[in-house]
Amino acid sequence: MATPELSLALLDRALQLYRDNPRATDWLRRQRARFAEPLRLAVIGPTAAGKSTVADALSSSGRHLRELVPVDTTAVEPDAEPREIRSRCADADAVLCLLRRPWGAEVDLLRAVNEHPAAQAAPVNAVAVLSRADEIGGGRADAVISARQIARRGRREPELRTLCQDVVAVAGQAATAGRTLDAAEFDALSALARMSKEELEAQLLSVQRFAAADAPLPVEAGVRERLLDKLGLFGVRLAITLVRQGNDTQPALTAQLAQRSGLGELRETIERLLVARAEVLKARAALLALDVLLRSEPRPGSAALLGELDRILAGAHEFNELRLASALRADPALLPDGLGDEAARLIGEHGPGPAERLGLREPPAAELHEALQDALRRWRVLAHSRELGAAARRAAMTVLRSCETIAIGGAPARPEYF
Repeated sequence: MATPELSLALLDRALQLYRDNPRATDWLRRQRARFAEPLRLAVIGPTAAGKSTVADALSSSGRHLRELVPVDTTAVEPDAEPREIRSRCADADAVLCLLRRPWGAEVDLLRAVNEHPAAQAAPVNAVAVLSRADEIGGGRADAVISARQIARRGRREPELRTLCQDVVAVAGQAATAGRTLDAAEFDALSALARMSKEELEAQLLSVQRFAAADAPLPVEAGVRERLLDKLGLFGVRLAITLVRQGNDTQPALTAQLAQRSGLGELRETIERLLVARAEVLKARAALLALDVLLRSEPRPGSAALLGELDRILAGAHEFNELRLASALRADPALLPDGLGDEAARLIGEHGPGPAERLGLREPPAAELHEALQDALRRWRVLAHSRELGAAARRAAMTVLRSCETIAIGGAPARPEYF
């Protein structure tokens, strides 16, 4: 039985146990009802981390992301009490944790999200976002590239790997601004792009220089101020560079700003790691909520349910798949001979269905069966190979279990609202 089904069954047993407690049964029914609802996503971060900017940018995303329900959260500082941070995310199935930098005190936000013992058993519901990528890169036009390199290093940090599924860099202000540029602002950027690089670069050294009323620029000061408000200095530099590269229409510039800002990568990450695993993440959230109830209002029979809950959290194969996916992103060489790509596909990184996991498109049953048997044979050998290190064998064992799950018809189904 898959983890979502086990979780629903456990909620039903808890409903029976607490049937004489109206408050508890209302709570449990609410948790059960969430399985039929879209994924709830909390966006948390400290003041000035760009939370509203990232949320606005995501609001214009494709149909998959429109199936997310945002959980409204105010700014939360890293030094807040862990209980307060967790309470902000209590109604969420997944968390985007916005960081200005992937080190220091801000990582305490991620630690607090996963501080509950039951959450530590399956810390697979969070994605860290370096939301001020333009500042990390010093405001240069290639700032997001620098921030992405920092994000890649963050993925390899042992602690971050245990706290979140991935680390992504985004310049949210530039991503959002592309959708709201008006014709006058686009014309202003085009006029700036026609200047010589040497003359313009001198005026882009700082916000003060670019906004100065007497700056020798072919754009009025008021329009320049609007550009800074919308794009920031990084966004202005990036937009001018993009216009010079041939994106000389407003739609083309808008599309490129979104792509270069890192928003596309963030959308893809959310779709792949959160939306595609929605049922598993909702099951995790329900189990954590049930854990709180069982511990705060114990009664005869609750200890047995707690034991079953702990076994589900510790043994859920879907959580092991998510952990392995994170490990493969951090260390592509975890498995030898290019097997990492196949492993990622088989554990559901390219889609949760059997055909997607086996790399096939609408195959006939015989072809699907043959591909599955081939994968089973290969990964069974790898899982017991003495030529692999212990970590690689554990990874291969997880992949083998995924293949076995497909074989018995237990591959997670795509959520109905896709």
